[in-house]
Amino acid sequence: MPSLVVRNLDETLINALKQRAVEHHRSTEAEHRAILAEVLLKPPRKTFAEVLASIPDVGTDADFQRHDDTEIPDVFV
Repeated sequence: MPSLVVRNLDETLINALKQRAVEHHRSTEAEHRAILAEVLLKPPRKTFAEVLASIPDVGTDADFQRHDDTEIPDVFV
């Protein structure tokens, strides 16, 4: 299996990795592998345009028309 060496890491980052490994009951090396897999192998996120395009086309524009209520109730009385 190939190896990866990461040099010149900030001590704060190393300590955070060690703490996260302890919290997940793993070695630091196993935690490093888990983080890489989690970030690099997850499916790509949909763009906002893709999410909007996936919304089903239901209803009519009349369902969303505003009613002209000229008299607005005073809700702060």
